[in-house]
Amino acid sequence: MNPIHDTTPRLLGDIGGTNARFALVQGDGSPITQEVTLPTGQFPDLAAAAQTYLQSVGQTDVRQACIAIANPIDGDVLKMTNNHWQFSIEATRQQLGLDSLLMLNDWEAMAMAAPALKGSDLEQIGSGEPVPDAPKGLIGPGTGLGVSSLVRSRRGDWVPIAGEGGHVSLSPTCEREADILRILWRTYPHVSAERAISGMGLENLYRAICELNGTDAEPLAAAQVTERALAAKDTACEEALDRMCRLLGNAAANLAVTLGAHGGIYIGGGVIGRLGDYFAQSGFRAAFEAKGRFENYMKRIPTYVIRAEQPALIGCAMGLGVQPARG
Repeated sequence: MNPIHDTTPRLLGDIGGTNARFALVQGDGSPITQEVTLPTGQFPDLAAAAQTYLQSVGQTDVRQACIAIANPIDGDVLKMTNNHWQFSIEATRQQLGLDSLLMLNDWEAMAMAAPALKGSDLEQIGSGEPVPDAPKGLIGPGTGLGVSSLVRSRRGDWVPIAGEGGHVSLSPTCEREADILRILWRTYPHVSAERAISGMGLENLYRAICELNGTDAEPLAAAQVTERALAAKDTACEEALDRMCRLLGNAAANLAVTLGAHGGIYIGGGVIGRLGDYFAQSGFRAAFEAKGRFENYMKRIPTYVIRAEQPALIGCAMGLGVQPARG
């Protein structure tokens, strides 16, 4: 059936370590509608959360679904890294009565959405101009650290590449960051990038900085660290947030030089979305460009904050062959 004329609703989902976001889309040119966010901790698995959503919006005839999830897609059984959910994709399809269930890595879905983002969807940070058809990189801190990329095929199609770049080793760029890394090593034999560049990472940075400063760390959640930092009420919180932005800049630069991402680096994730104007004034871009002999190379690569609402859901719609209408 031609998706332009197909009015059958399709289920879209974006599953993170904390929240499960669901929505519906019909054919090409239809907007994404009925977005609902549910806390993953209240459900045993994807099927239970999706059933609750579908019942809440009164939909019983959904036959296709595309779900983005913060996890590698490796075989039929998924066990989430930052969540208690574990489930079979095929069993979930059957439980929901679907004809098809497409599972994507959440940042694979973000990559699929990238070509559709424009105008107010993106806020450019720093200099640089995108090279048409050049590779694009995507990275962003949420519960964990998501990373993906997008490249053109010889046929001209954009091809998303899912990966687990958030689990590469954290690389310090100065003595202070090296000291923080030494503290984190006591807890984590392998300190991945997301141990410092994410919600949990912000908490880890705060505690490590308090130890280095010789002060007692309070039991602060990431949102509290952010709130205190933005209000300039706690020097350890302020440094933790600034340090995370700088470490993100370095991680984004590593992705850019590895990929040759002259199409730009796109920054997403819930953590950055809550920083408002702070991020543009942070040390992110300076850290991104600080590549020694490659400084001029980095200056030519643009970096963008994704400001679009629910970009992973846009990517899921496109994964089902649907180009959703945008406001």
